[in-house]
Parts: sequence; structure tokens; C-alpha cells
Amino acid sequence: MHSIDLPQLEALAAVIDEGSFDAAATRLHVTPSAISQRVKSFETAVGAVLLQRSKPARVTEAGVPYLRLAQQIRSLVAEMATYAGSGDVVTVPIAVNGDSLNTWVLPALAQLSGSMDFDIRREDQDHSAELLRQGIVMAAVTASADAVQGCSVTRLGIMRYRPMCSPQFRDEWLAEGPSEGALSRAPMLVFDRSDDLQDRYLAQWGGASRGGRRHYVPSSADFAEAVRLGLGWAVLPRQQSVRWEADGQVIDIAPNTWVDVTLYWQQWKVRTAALEKLSDVIVTAARANLD
Repeated sequence: MHSIDLPQLEALAAVIDEGSFDAAATRLHVTPSAISQRVKSFETAVGAVLLQRSKPARVTEAGVPYLRLAQQIRSLVAEMATYAGSGDVVTVPIAVNGDSLNTWVLPALAQLSGSMDFDIRREDQDHSAELLRQGIVMAAVTASADAVQGCSVTRLGIMRYRPMCSPQFRDEWLAEGPSEGALSRAPMLVFDRSDDLQDRYLAQWGGASRGGRRHYVPSSADFAEAVRLGLGWAVLPRQQSVRWEADGQVIDIAPNTWVDVTLYWQQWKVRTAALEKLSDVIVTAARANLD
């Protein structure tokens, strides 16, 4: 095992965090050529390519353990600086799906804003575990109950998604009531190309066609607003729809049908005070807000 050069390790992590050599150089207050030389020397020392020189830069499989090590060292150093009274604040990188972030996670994080900073990566719950595996984040809200290597798993609860639309949309597209054909023809709202929740719901109606009209709205708050405005129908979590249901701005297309997504909190097993505080707040908030 070769010795680890800490400036090289930090350069690798900075390029991944910032997405480019130039941005990493600005963050570390050195020149881009210095960053490039550190990364190249690191790769020579380990005998493997650690970065994909893409836009943004991405970690390779060989670089994953080094990126994780860099994140762990950062968190431990920041924690020691806090104990020493230096005034430094720990930064905790986390991955959270948009619906959770928009409803119950942000209020939970606000409780800790005075003691730590957050580097939040918005990522679908079906894919956030990959950011953990790569070492990009230290914790994540995920749909996977299978622990990423080096991580622990805590069940958070169920986020229930119900099919919603505006009354005007129902009158125009679903006047005869919901059916496989009607739902297939009616314009659907989809978050992005990885969002399959609406299709999972349609499967309950006999696998209604995926060929209907689709609006892509890649923002959780705007997505719910688009439902309210009648652009299309979509499945929404109760936490987003309840305020509009009360005054009739959105309605449940087919009561007693839904899609359940079980959420989990995965975090590195490397224990720090900041990560423990964060986990306690997230788990408490989930139990108060999820089914």
C-alpha cells in the first residue's frame, strides 16, 4: 500500500465536488495546472485512472475508495477543528430525492443550520445510493434497503403517492371516470426520464400504454404546481397535495389507489458528531411525516 499524499487526495475530491480542474483550483487557491499535476501524480502513484476528464468530471471505479477516504478525512478534520474552537463548520454532503427535500427534509435540516453546512445533491430515491457508493455523499435518502458497502441502513417510512389532477383537467380528460384508455390518453406529468412513478401507477390499470402525452417538469415544487394548474395528471405525495385538496384545487383521480415508496436512510459507518446529529434529526422528521 502506497502512502497517501493529502494534497493530492484533496485535489481529487475538489475536482469531483466542483466538476472541473479550473473550479477545483479556485476552491483550493492554486492554479489549474497545479491541480492537474496533483491528480496525475496521484494516478501514477496508484497505477490507475481516478478521474474521467468529462464535463463534469466524474470519479472512476478505481477512484471511488480514494474519494470516500477524502470525504472521511475532511469530516474528521472539521470535527477536530470544531472541538478546538477554530470556528470551522463541518460540511456534510447528502443526497435527497426532490419530493422529500421539498416537503419534510428541509425543515429538518434547518434545525442544524447553525452548526453545520450541507452540500445537498438532489437525486431520485432509486439512484441516490449510487452517490453513496461512489463516495460523493456521506448519507442519503434512498429506496434501497440493501446497505451500500461501509454504510448502515435505517428504515424511514413510506411515502404514499396518489393520482391527482385539477378539477378542470378531470372534466376535460377524465369525464367518464378513470380507466386504462382515459389515463393513457390524458397528458401525464413526469419529473424526468428516470421517473417511473406514473408508469408504476398505470400498471395497476392493466399496464396502460406508455405512449401518451408527457410533460417533463424537473422541479418538485413546480411539478406539483403543474398538477394544480391542470397541465396534466401525476401521482403526488400527500405532503404536497394536502393543502390544495382542502380547498378543491386538486382532486384524487381514483381514491383507494396509490403507489407506495419505502424510504431508507443510509449513512457511512464512520461516526462523527455531525453525522450522528443529522441522522437523529432526519429519522425523527421522517417518523413524524411519513406513513
